[in-house]
Amino acid sequence: MLPEGTIGTSEVWKRFRTDNRPTYMQDQLGQVADRMRGKNSAPWRWVLREIDFRAQPGESWGLVGANGAGKSTLLKILTRVMYPTAGRVDVSGRVGALIEVRAGIAPLLTGRENIYFTGTLMGLQRKEIKRRFDEVVEFAGLENAVDRQVKYYSSGMAVRLGFGVAAHLDPAVLLVDEVLAVGDAAFQQRCLERLRQVLAQGTTLVFVSHDLAAVEATCSNAVWLNEGAVQSSGAVRDVLGDYRRSVEGMAMLQATDGLLRLRELEIGSESGAGVQTGGPLDFNFVLESDKEHRTWIYLGVSEGAATPIFLINPGREAILKPGRTRVSCSVTNTPLPMGTYFLWGAAYRGWTNGQELLGWQPLGQFNVYGPRLDATPRSVVRLSPIHVDSRWAIASEDG
Repeated sequence: MLPEGTIGTSEVWKRFRTDNRPTYMQDQLGQVADRMRGKNSAPWRWVLREIDFRAQPGESWGLVGANGAGKSTLLKILTRVMYPTAGRVDVSGRVGALIEVRAGIAPLLTGRENIYFTGTLMGLQRKEIKRRFDEVVEFAGLENAVDRQVKYYSSGMAVRLGFGVAAHLDPAVLLVDEVLAVGDAAFQQRCLERLRQVLAQGTTLVFVSHDLAAVEATCSNAVWLNEGAVQSSGAVRDVLGDYRRSVEGMAMLQATDGLLRLRELEIGSESGAGVQTGGPLDFNFVLESDKEHRTWIYLGVSEGAATPIFLINPGREAILKPGRTRVSCSVTNTPLPMGTYFLWGAAYRGWTNGQELLGWQPLGQFNVYGPRLDATPRSVVRLSPIHVDSRWAIASEDG
């Protein structure tokens, strides 16, 4: 018998049958032509491949990856909504799950009936559900709608009810898929706070989200799935770093020239000793143009995605003559902790709403050497990894 809250998968594979029902006559003719050429499409599509994953009681794991990577399929296998094609899955203890906005919520039942119904399915006695009932309703903010049929709820109300039931009925394992994508900022913060509370109670958490800041704030560990296979697994910041660099690499492959073309790029410091936290950071590059342009140039530094940690520009319009123009920018105090970063850039005619002369895209990669990023308390979402030097004095005034 495994301890309650343990999750284990061993060499899990999952496949789905390819949909071979074409909609249009041209699709049917195309399939006939392929068969005549000996090109028969595969009847199966693998969505999970050799997944080995283990979570101990009380651990928190984030699942990240692009759409179609297999994250939601893995959660459904863990909840026994579906079963693997091959491999072994062990989940010990009561499971609370919120995989889709209205998953497990019966639209013809009232909010009250759904709470009791779902709690019963989780193996709770009626008196246990009653003890938690007011807490669930208060969390979901449904005091005035709890006796209304759920089919009349908005999507936000339904997800608040579903999350409240899943997270408040003492699960040993809590599986959450993109719950923070629905609801306002106040509800998202309540969700993060509730996740912190259930983790403090020893609940095991598996959290799927495209919000990498929320994953880092909530989870200690992470798994990056790509096309159904594990690409990276371990400490959350290391895995998210791998994932962000992959996103950056894909963006660089798709980078394109515009009316301006990047021809040279140097990133470093004047001393040539590498970029240090708190030290200078220099960008030097050449833009090539076929004719004169009045332009605003923007540079940003990112961990990999298109959302920059900080954004800078000269504060004025620049005149680029036909031919090659060298642009230099120096940041006097680099506000970044140790890590790998990416330079993004763009240029617009006139102002930010003007014609795009060079689209927002990654230009290059560089490393920063210095102290590591300060840790954050669980459920505190940090949007940008900025390093800030500080001096503290903590002393008792009572002698």
